[in-house]
Amino acid sequence: MNIAYLLVNSASNYPDRTAIISEEKRFSYKSFNHRVNRLAQAMRQYGLKKGDRVALMSFNTHHFAEVYFATAKLGALLTPVNFRFVGEEIEYIANNSESSFFFFGKEFQETIASIYQRLRTIKDFIGVDVGKEGFAHDYESFLSSGEPDEPGVEIGENDPCQIMYTSGTTGKPKGAVITHGNVLWNLINTILGREDHPGEVSLIIGPLYHTAALNNHFTIQTALGGTSILVKRFDPETVLSYIEKEKVNVISGSPAMYNLLLQYPQLDHFDTRSITKCTAGSAILPQEIKERLLQVFPQANGIYDVYGCTEASPTITILNGKDSFRKHGSVGPPVPFLQARVVDEQGNPLPPDQAGELVCRGPNVMQGYYKNQEATKEAIKDGWFYTGDVATVDKEGYFYIVDRKKDMIVSGGENIYPREIEEVLFTHPAIADAAVIGIPDETWGEAVKAFIVLRDGKTIDEQGVIDFCKGHLASYKKPKAIEFVSSIPKNPSGKPLKRILRSGSQKDKIRK
Repeated sequence: MNIAYLLVNSASNYPDRTAIISEEKRFSYKSFNHRVNRLAQAMRQYGLKKGDRVALMSFNTHHFAEVYFATAKLGALLTPVNFRFVGEEIEYIANNSESSFFFFGKEFQETIASIYQRLRTIKDFIGVDVGKEGFAHDYESFLSSGEPDEPGVEIGENDPCQIMYTSGTTGKPKGAVITHGNVLWNLINTILGREDHPGEVSLIIGPLYHTAALNNHFTIQTALGGTSILVKRFDPETVLSYIEKEKVNVISGSPAMYNLLLQYPQLDHFDTRSITKCTAGSAILPQEIKERLLQVFPQANGIYDVYGCTEASPTITILNGKDSFRKHGSVGPPVPFLQARVVDEQGNPLPPDQAGELVCRGPNVMQGYYKNQEATKEAIKDGWFYTGDVATVDKEGYFYIVDRKKDMIVSGGENIYPREIEEVLFTHPAIADAAVIGIPDETWGEAVKAFIVLRDGKTIDEQGVIDFCKGHLASYKKPKAIEFVSSIPKNPSGKPLKRILRSGSQKDKIRK
């Protein structure tokens, strides 16, 4: 089986059911599949072959969905590009992946036009609403040149289908090569762990260039004959309007997204009773936000916390709804067809409640990094993928993410995990958001610095934050420096960009 079969099967079983809602457009499974076939046939006419790479830079629209499945049907590899990237970053992804086609949304025409001559391997550019002039084919004209027949390319589970580039927090992004089998096993794992059901209506809010939105949210809905509402840009009113109008069942997002949604002044003006499942991922979801979400979505049975990474396609563990308060702070046990454990520096398994690196292995873990054997060998050892996350596991087999290894602060020989301090800060009624980093300390090597975003109308001073932490943490863990900011920089999946916070704090130093 392969990814393309998921769409073909749903188009056969539910031809008239709505597959996609994209802004004002609606596509049945039959019409969506026909458009995908026409696009695939057009791409084949222009020379795309099995194993070729297709770069794609687009917001969450039906165009993204069509390129995704058309590429899969031809046995080519989709290479999504972060739509926040600037020219040099886009150039790196396109050239590193050796893509031969580049699809882009109309919003990015000017950026692509400024670099297209430097994209060495791209043979054809296809842009949405670009007209007849310029360097690119117009998307609709290009699609309409193809026939609606199934391409009929033979594709197996071991064939690669995606190159998903990591965020590049430590140097250039690395392209995780993910196979059809990786995505299919991730689909099975996630459906079972998240208790998904056929025919649900789901909001796809996270950017589709991430594995969570693409593989966990959109692909699963396609496989189960559900309806995917592709949200082009997150806006609380738009999201709430969709929930009320389309009777949405599933909403997924980051803590940052939920925080913005809960702060929307007209939140209680919308009917949200259709939501039966609420899932979260990418960062800490404070207890207070969980409780408020269940008030806003009264039919939801708890909150599903999903933990994973790009290289695992992405799901590793899931805390289901019924355990969301019994095991607060946990990301749950491993999904059914995956092994995970916590190991020391030598790769030896650690006992319960002892912190070490979380490693995993299973059929959803990537083949490796594209054209980067050194990084692959560093990440995959004896079949185990090393996530770079520090974790503990309790006696029941539930995992708790402590922090990223590279974010750990060492102060006076003590290991301090910023996530633990952030969890405490989130409980303060005056604090809306927080992030913690280490800064140089002449005495202790490193000291704790906290960036604080206050809630509207709330106040607290530096000493108040420090005193609050002293009441909940060992003294050596409390922040020694506080900086109040208007917002915490985050990547599109909602994770704090601590490298930016560190770069702005390079001159900070705690002296004797």
